[in-house]
Amino acid sequence: MSNQPRAEYPRPQFVRDSWINLNGEWQFEFDDASIGTKEKWHKGEKAFSQKIQVPFTFQSQLSGIGSNEFHDIVWYRRELEIPQSFVGKRILLHFGAVDYLASVWVNGILVATHEGGHTPFHADITEALQAGTNMLVVKAVDFSKDVTLPRGKQYWKADSASIFYTRTTGIWQTVWMEAVSENAYLDKVKMTPDIDAKQIEIKYEIEGIDAQSTSKYQLKVAISFKGELVSEDVYGIRSGTGARKIRLNDFNDHGLGGWWTPEKPNLYDVTFTLLVDNEVEDVVGSYFGMRKVSIEDGKLCLNNRPYFLKMVLDQGYFPDGNLTPPSDDAIKQDVELTKAMGFNGARKHQKLEDPRFLYWCDVLGLVVWSEAANAYEYSDKYVGQFTKEWIASMERDYNHPSIIAWVPLNESWGVPNIQIDKLQQQHALTMYHLSKSLDPMRPVISNDGWELVTTDLFAIHDYEWREEVLSERYSSKEKAVHAMPANRRLFVEGFPYQNQPILVTEFGGIAYKKSEWEGWGYSGADNDEDYEQKLRAVIRPLLNSGVVQGYCYTQLTDVEQEINGLLTYDRKPKIPVEIIKAINDRK
Repeated sequence: MSNQPRAEYPRPQFVRDSWINLNGEWQFEFDDASIGTKEKWHKGEKAFSQKIQVPFTFQSQLSGIGSNEFHDIVWYRRELEIPQSFVGKRILLHFGAVDYLASVWVNGILVATHEGGHTPFHADITEALQAGTNMLVVKAVDFSKDVTLPRGKQYWKADSASIFYTRTTGIWQTVWMEAVSENAYLDKVKMTPDIDAKQIEIKYEIEGIDAQSTSKYQLKVAISFKGELVSEDVYGIRSGTGARKIRLNDFNDHGLGGWWTPEKPNLYDVTFTLLVDNEVEDVVGSYFGMRKVSIEDGKLCLNNRPYFLKMVLDQGYFPDGNLTPPSDDAIKQDVELTKAMGFNGARKHQKLEDPRFLYWCDVLGLVVWSEAANAYEYSDKYVGQFTKEWIASMERDYNHPSIIAWVPLNESWGVPNIQIDKLQQQHALTMYHLSKSLDPMRPVISNDGWELVTTDLFAIHDYEWREEVLSERYSSKEKAVHAMPANRRLFVEGFPYQNQPILVTEFGGIAYKKSEWEGWGYSGADNDEDYEQKLRAVIRPLLNSGVVQGYCYTQLTDVEQEINGLLTYDRKPKIPVEIIKAINDRK
């Protein structure tokens, strides 16, 4: 195995040149007896008995272990060598995601703790470092059988079954270090496009600014499009936070720049340069897309024009890596295959996906519904855990132009009694309004599938396979919103339909066995011709409805025991992608 799997830059919207990838072989140990903390394994003296390939979890084949047993406490260790180019700077240690609780030590010193299995965290480890070789130790604690934990599709039983898949424990996204100035550095930016005003608003946070210092702080922002400079300015800074609105004078629908769409994914490059007393302290590269998502007169619009969504449900699982894609090429291939089949979007299902996926959606042009990894049952503890993780998810991905909707809840997961339980209704309402308070740009779906409370989009899950039934059901808004396709009411009592755009956001799910995988689907096909006809039978009524403004076909690939993908689990099309594209294109 390679010593550097997943070696691409892990945070493509906030890029620095000075960084080191820490993926590869680590020492590894199970701690089933929960003795590691008591015996001070974090000091690095105990010999670990196994090795693992980070960032793949021990449940995956690519980790080098490939065990599906329950091991809820795991330890990692590796040596750190700090390059000469990092000397004299602050060193930040980053984790893309660790499921679920993480504790991190450097040279026996605790530098970070984090709760949340899908969100990133980092630590300033400068003061813990020593000359020569350093020791990095990570303890991860999972709760595999806790159904109130935000878990997505990870099953709480021994073997995958039904709609649930293999568990994920420990490090499952890239670990890396970067060097920043010891004086001040750019911590984060939040970019909000406004195509109507032809401007981009940039909010920034800078770490290390001393308001009492006599030093002069400035932030230089240079924006370009296809290599041509569009805007450049330098702003004086007096505190660690601030905002600027920058007009893009080149910007119009048909001009040099233009709007971001799946068909024309125009992106602006931006370089942030932090200056202290006219000396460069930090340089960060990023990008943004100018696009607008709105609802006008009951119509879902992209850039002020009605836009019909043709999405595919994407679980984000891989045969050898489980939740972790085996390579950046594999991520890119999924986006390319989705587009080749005539889809313009993906609903990333029950997973906060690797930022590289969103990068390729931004660059290649694919809209994304970003969905939380839900819990399965409700509790007070769940509310706190889930809310915290959802806020961090939105913060991580706010700047991606490909994301056009937020989906905090799906099919009443985590709120199974929402139809009658006022607490669970209030939780769904809270997640809706919380999301709106953090993001003025994007619509929010309160509970994708059914039992909706206040929501911007009316999202329906319907696995009916008979064309005549679908045609009748979606022949009018009245029939659509009062249907009960999963024997569930589509809205909670007291939250009636209010002319929101109607979309069928799960449907199809046609099982067709084209590999050695055995499994199930919501309906079935016997051969290529039968499969094509059944695809047409479920897609055609939605395209012809006049009421439905978009759909999301289930699903992109087979996953473990499910064989209802358009592609096999190893990403082979079951019928030519050109045929599927023709179906999506009404041909």
